[in-house]
Amino acid sequence: MRSEIQSLFDEIKKGISLLQRHLDWENAESRLEELNCAAEAPDLWKDIQKAQLLMRERQLLLKNITEIHLLKSDLKNAEDLIELAEIEEDSEILNEAEDMIRMLHIDLGKRRIETFLSGNSDSNDTFFEVHSGAGGTESNDWANMLLRMYLRWAEQNGYTTEIQATTPGDEAGIKSATVLIKGHNAYGWLKNESGVHRLIRISPYDNNARRHTSFSSIWIYPVIDDNIQISIPETDIRIDTYRSSGAGGQHVNTTDSAVRITHIPTGIVVTSSEKSQHQNRSNALKALRARLHDLELKKREQATQAAHESKTEIGWGHQIRSYVLQPYQLVKDFRTGVESTNPQAVLDGDLNIFMEAALAHHVQN
Repeated sequence: MRSEIQSLFDEIKKGISLLQRHLDWENAESRLEELNCAAEAPDLWKDIQKAQLLMRERQLLLKNITEIHLLKSDLKNAEDLIELAEIEEDSEILNEAEDMIRMLHIDLGKRRIETFLSGNSDSNDTFFEVHSGAGGTESNDWANMLLRMYLRWAEQNGYTTEIQATTPGDEAGIKSATVLIKGHNAYGWLKNESGVHRLIRISPYDNNARRHTSFSSIWIYPVIDDNIQISIPETDIRIDTYRSSGAGGQHVNTTDSAVRITHIPTGIVVTSSEKSQHQNRSNALKALRARLHDLELKKREQATQAAHESKTEIGWGHQIRSYVLQPYQLVKDFRTGVESTNPQAVLDGDLNIFMEAALAHHVQN
């Protein structure tokens, strides 16, 4: 076996071992048997919340066990093919086996990242919000660029999106937008994207072609399961209906039935501006429950992460990532140090290197 392939082979074996350790492999299959038995209990669904948690654990454990068995089987098949190729001196079979090992190495890398997605809400759908900072048209245009970037990322990674509300800018772009992103681990992948994003470029709105710096913020919070009880007394909310109208465009609706809900104790405001007032009310309440749930999670983390949990100004000193288009080309994440010299690809949705590094950084710290 050539040294390059031998190195990949050894890394795969080590990676599988790490996956097994993370899963508590010695007890995983016996735990799955326990869950299978519990899932067949006639009174399982008397407690809906408990049943859903059990079924979720069972589904995830079965998926992880199956994937590890498949990795081990594919690695053994590739090893056997290499031995056969060397005995028969068949370069075609050898190339096929080596390609299998390279693909396994890539696949293993993805699965190791997914082991970081083990938080209580990581597997959930997620709400995505973008808000422009100070700077008028420049920041509004940047907020619209960020909205497009994350919509492209979602499409490329198999997620579905529903734009629930937009507030257009006065001249261009948007002041804010709310999107529901649906799919397995949507929140887990996006959760570390919350923060201030900075753009440096030659402004297309400046007749003197000067370089401008713009800021916009991203908020990510999970859609919570319907069985999780977040109490919202009627006296704590104010519901307003209004006409949503703007400059038009692909993501802008005009309707007389848009809904804005203000949570009086916290000041949280959520909106929805689809065609149906009933649907808008339902969407907004769902978003509010998710925001309150996210707020409660953050309160619990304040003891160890107080500095990170405080709400920050959308501006200098608070950015998590910088996107430089002029005078040079660079996207840099200030938390992990990960960089890309192809900002156009990043703005077209190529964000996985940043998300993967942020997940690993979060686990290690």
